[in-house]
Amino acid sequence: MTILECVLLILISANWASIFSHMRRIQEVERKLNLVLTHLGIDPTAQVAPSSHVMSLAADPRKRIEAIKAYRVQTGAGLKEAVEVVDKVAASAKEAGA
Repeated sequence: MTILECVLLILISANWASIFSHMRRIQEVERKLNLVLTHLGIDPTAQVAPSSHVMSLAADPRKRIEAIKAYRVQTGAGLKEAVEVVDKVAASAKEAGA
């Protein structure tokens, strides 16, 4: 093993240790935030209700992607959560129209 390979191995190991440390800190902050939300009577797993703008976009199947983007911008939700919410809104709009 050359000196360059040894240095690279040390740098990669240090980087992974740093990433692991940050992940643990984030998990600890999320745990504490959930405790605060629960103490305040707020369900930390509850989804944010979509705005009327998102609901009107979701009702049109051609604007599904636009609705998902709008929901993510408004709530900060992840892609998976946004897709689930928009699909629920679209399904209820379809049932109401049928």
